[in-house]
Amino acid sequence: MSAPDGKMRLTDVANTEQLLRIIQSIPSTKAEPFKLWLAEVGRERIEETIDPELTINRALETYLKKGYSREWINQRLQAIQVRKELTDEWRDRGVQQGKDFAILI
Repeated sequence: MSAPDGKMRLTDVANTEQLLRIIQSIPSTKAEPFKLWLAEVGRERIEETIDPELTINRALETYLKKGYSREWINQRLQAIQVRKELTDEWRDRGVQQGKDFAILI
């Protein structure tokens, strides 16, 4: 990788999945809270796969915790739905996935 001085340096890197796998393999009590959090998030995502409404509820809770108003949240969720309907229509009409299409997804 390129260093701040412009020289190329050998560096160990990992993508998100690889990094999480490394954390899972650490045999340390200090890593245990993070491992428990990963297990909780995994369980939540599996439950959301079974019941997609849970995903919407999680988004609502997250927006409320961030301090957004219910009106803003409703507008946001409605905008997501409209964008999905538009991209579905484009797919139905044979629009190829290009730059403009990707912006909406």
